[in-house]
Order: sequence, then structure tokens, then C-alpha cells
Amino acid sequence: MYAASPARYSTLPYHRCGKSGLMLPAVSLGLWHNFGDTANFENMRLLCRTAFDNGITHFDLANNYGPEPGSAEKNFGRILKEDLAPYRDELLISTKAGYTMWEGPYGDWGSRKYLLASLDQSLKRMGLEYVDIFYHHRMDPNTPLEETMGALAQAVRSGKALYAGLSNYNGETLEKACAILDELHVPFVINQNRYSIFDRTIEQNGLKETAVRLNKGIIAFSPLAQGLLTNRYLNGIPEDSRIRTDGRFLKESVITEEKLAQIRTLNEIAAARSQTLAEMALAWILRDGKVTSVLIGASKPQQILDNITALNNTTFTADELEAIDKASDMKAYTGISADKGQDYDVVLGVINEDVYYMLHITKATVATDATVGTTIEITGQYKH
Repeated sequence: MYAASPARYSTLPYHRCGKSGLMLPAVSLGLWHNFGDTANFENMRLLCRTAFDNGITHFDLANNYGPEPGSAEKNFGRILKEDLAPYRDELLISTKAGYTMWEGPYGDWGSRKYLLASLDQSLKRMGLEYVDIFYHHRMDPNTPLEETMGALAQAVRSGKALYAGLSNYNGETLEKACAILDELHVPFVINQNRYSIFDRTIEQNGLKETAVRLNKGIIAFSPLAQGLLTNRYLNGIPEDSRIRTDGRFLKESVITEEKLAQIRTLNEIAAARSQTLAEMALAWILRDGKVTSVLIGASKPQQILDNITALNNTTFTADELEAIDKASDMKAYTGISADKGQDYDVVLGVINEDVYYMLHITKATVATDATVGTTIEITGQYKH
């Protein structure tokens, strides 16, 4: 019988979620991948045990996580029953509804009928009386925001959810939703959004700024960009990679020479910080204290342990941040005027007066893009 580590609260810091009373671990475990019926159940069990033994109290799900939709909740429910039930009051369990879950007009988007029915189904699959956080999973352009927020309010008032959350919202819609939830006296505490070195949408659509101003928490999913911000793709696409084994979300077409150039440069910057690329990518998200928790996925227990080590150094110098910005922006690679067939050295970022990162472009070929003009198709090697 599983007994949790007595040292489980000595590993991670816990961050307050906005100005609420709720604390989240700096690293949370997402069950988006590797918990469906195509995965090995004993491995799922090991992942959850490893997470909890190391202070990860937050397990994040959604109604449609699988494959098949609902299977991640069903499998997690079994782990709860067999392993984690004695620790329920130490766990923070969240689920969501908003994407397609069942056929017909009532199994998608943001209607009151869909959200409340889906929550009932999720609780049944997991064998729970309540979840700690219930999210609306995506903005619905066709359902009145008042109806969707009213459904979240009903979920909380019924005791089936302790807190409400919003996922994949932008800043403008977040502000409107927050006003409605405040009027309904709903404990809305957190926003879940995609955020990584490669995807900074929440900085551009106002979500990050608005959440901070409204004193709401942020939890970032896909912080490693589906594995791109790890050492997995430094030398191409491994046969056991997610692209090869589960191509639903990460496509082979993403791994271009330009993307590989970015990954390798970022890896060099991480090495100068004595971190792996994954560690640096997670630390970068937590760099300014505005993100409450990073939501990781894992296929092996060791990946969880490796990700936790990112918290050993979440401080960045201005030069490091500038170097990361340049390395992750394709314009830093392609916005250079060049003659075809020539060699070029391009400084991508300066760490200090003795350490800098340079891309050596060998025999540049010129391509034309209607939006950015003349660009360079890069082949080359890194040196510093």
C-alpha cells in the first residue's frame, strides 16, 4: 500500500494564487498526455506518486483528456482510489469543460447545460464529490458570457467546485468575465494559458497584464512547447518522441532548420547558466513572480524530478533575458540582409563581455516572404 513521503513538503515552494487563500506548488502535474487508455497504467501510478512525494499537490485534468476523451479522468480516479484517497485534503484537483466532449449540440463550448453536465460526468469518472478548481476551457463567441459565468457560479454554489478558473481567455474577455464573477460573488482565482519562451501570446493579448492587475493567478501549460524546449530535438527527431508516437498536437513540420537553430542557441544559453534547456525554460516562466505555477507533463518519473530542479535558479540577468528574446525570435535569424552564397557571423546574444552566442551562417540562401521581405534560410553551426 502506498505511503507518501514524509518529506514531501520540503522540496517545492508554494505560491499564493493571486490574492486568494489558495496556494499552488510552483510546479504542477498536467494529465493532458500519458494518462489515456493507450498509456501504461503502472507508469501513470508512478508519475502521480513521484509528483506527490516531491510536493506536487496539484493535478490538472480536463473532461476530454485521453485518448479516449474521459479516460485520463477515469485512470486518475483509479489512482485516487487505490493510492491517494487518504491524502484527498492535501490534493488540489482541477478539471475543465469547453472543448468537444460528446456528439450533438450540448457537448461543446460554453452553455450552462454543457458545463454543468460535464462537471457531473467528471466527478463520476474520478469518484469525487468535488473538484478544487473547475475551469471553462475556452472562450465561446456565441454563448453570452453571463450564461457561462453563471454556470461556473452554480458549480461553486452546489459544492461541486471550490474555486472557478478560466482557460485560454484573452485579457479583454478575462476582464469582462471577472466583473461578472465578482458580481456573483464567485471565488474566481486562476487563469490557465499556454506560455513558453516560444509562445508569448499572453504577453501580447493582455492576459498576463490583466491577470496581475486583477490579482488573479496564472498557471502556464506547455511551458516546454511540447518538448521542443528540451534536449529531445537538438539532433533531429528521435524515434520515441511525441511526434513519432502521438502526432495529434506536435507535428513533424514544426521541426524546421530554423526551429532547430533556435533550440540549439537556447540550449547554449542554458548551459552557460549551468541548466538544461528544459530547466531554463521552466525557470524563465517563473522569472518575474507573475506566474503562480508551471504545468508540466511527463512520460517518465525522472522527468518530474528533473523539472523540479529548475527552481534552483529562476533569476535571470538583463543580458540573459535579451539573449533569450533574440534567440527565440525568428527575426533574429532571418531579418539580416545578405548576399546569396556568402558566409556570415551573426551575434544572437551577449551574456557578458567574455561569453556571447554567435550563429555562423554558411553559404546563405535568400528566400522571399511577402510579410517580412528578404530573409535568410539558415544552415550553419554555433560557436561562442
